[in-house]
Amino acid sequence: MRLSEIGQQLRAFRLESGMRADEIAARLGVSRAALYRYEKGEVIKLDTVQRLAELLRVSPLTLLGIGVEYYSRPLSFFERARQVEEEADQILQIADPVAYLVTSQEYDRLLSRVITDHTDDLQLVEQHLAILTARKESYRVRRPTMITMLNELTIERFLTRGVAESIPMSDDLRNESRIIAAQEIENIIGMIEAEPIGLQFSLLSDVDNPTNCMLMRGRERMMLAINPFRCDTSPSAATGVSLITSAPEAVNAHQRVIEVLWRESIKGRDAVERLRELLAQHAIQ
Repeated sequence: MRLSEIGQQLRAFRLESGMRADEIAARLGVSRAALYRYEKGEVIKLDTVQRLAELLRVSPLTLLGIGVEYYSRPLSFFERARQVEEEADQILQIADPVAYLVTSQEYDRLLSRVITDHTDDLQLVEQHLAILTARKESYRVRRPTMITMLNELTIERFLTRGVAESIPMSDDLRNESRIIAAQEIENIIGMIEAEPIGLQFSLLSDVDNPTNCMLMRGRERMMLAINPFRCDTSPSAATGVSLITSAPEAVNAHQRVIEVLWRESIKGRDAVERLRELLAQHAIQ
């Protein structure tokens, strides 16, 4: 158990609570600067951990990194994912119709427009987009090995409905979101054909609704994240509860499933041909 990990989880659970930093500091009886120091990994007393846990409505053990972490807000989950990704050497995932860390600038620009137009809380929007940007920047700098399995049914829906399908938008913007969706699948095809070192994709063809999950392997341990939040969801979405854990039984069970699915998934030239068929059938003309 490291103080830096306690600080990281404290920040994630603070975002999950929806309370401002100064509000939590006032209730705790410390300065906001002191709270930020805790989040940066400075020494924190156990009785302070206990009081913070009560304020954030989590167990002290969870705040200390023992047990399962639950998040009901995309903002807090993406922040915690960012923290774990920063220490990961390998990422294995069953993902959305795209792998967010390697999506294009055009995807980000469209997502930013849609989220900003749809969400009244500008501070929430800024936090959400900043966390997504930080995740990409960390990946660009560190380049962990990434193996991604995409679901064929999800890609069909992505091409038909476009980026950010759950967020209301004008017909013109919806058409633009479908164009960007097709471009992202083209980009994935390009990455499969280029075979860059440390980046692999495959396609799940005959699997209905596989659980979106990530296994993030670091030097000291492997973390499992199960996530109902798509990367193009609204920051105010309340569509489920995500979890993160390093419990060996959970990690090992999901690793076995991922390994089986990877062996059975479509790869290489076959995956490229199938993705091109999906583009021809479902992309906007």
